[in-house]
Amino acid sequence: MFRTVFLASILGAAAAFAPACPVAFSRSSSSRQVKRSSIHMGSVSCSDIKNGMTLLIDDQPHKVLSFSIMKQARGAAKTTIKFKNLKKGNTIENTYRSQESFDPAEVIKAAAQYTYSDGDNYFFMDNETFEETMIEGDIMGDKFQWVTEGSEVTLVMFDGIAIDLLIPNTINAKIAETEPNMKGNTSGAFTKPATLECGAVISVPGFLEVGEEIRVDTEKKTYLERVK
Repeated sequence: MFRTVFLASILGAAAAFAPACPVAFSRSSSSRQVKRSSIHMGSVSCSDIKNGMTLLIDDQPHKVLSFSIMKQARGAAKTTIKFKNLKKGNTIENTYRSQESFDPAEVIKAAAQYTYSDGDNYFFMDNETFEETMIEGDIMGDKFQWVTEGSEVTLVMFDGIAIDLLIPNTINAKIAETEPNMKGNTSGAFTKPATLECGAVISVPGFLEVGEEIRVDTEKKTYLERVK
């Protein structure tokens, strides 16, 4: 009995000095999800095609530029789709049967700021990681006319490479150059070309002057309203 009590006292003393079990803390990822989003989808059929989708064709990411559906008197409808290869920059157009489907390209969208350009290369800073990402002119296309230093954009990443750039549908910009306002003109009937500080050229009402800030639709490249 003495032996049993002696062993129990030793075990109790050892437990008292044993290190506490580590406590696992989970790091919240909510802030990361606000700035980055990973796109995961099932297969996409021709009937579900939408402009702007990024799909895989021959393991290459392709963006849907436009599509049209041809209904036939006999047989299933066919869909003609125009794609842009986001890695090579070329476009293709093919016709597919309605039962055909595509695998979506798993892309990551990351918020970033435009910093500077070097020749035909454009550089952006990831808002979360602060890493610098380069986008070639072929990918930028005519989107460069809407960005200035510090402009907020969204980078579309595939396999760690930027393959596309999304700009806001509307932006505010100041008029850098335009013709003087005609005296007495207060209506929007008369329009004139105006160069914005970001480089884009659009038509604006004749009463607007250099230095005024306006809101612009970047997709339609049209004037929306004066910013007060």
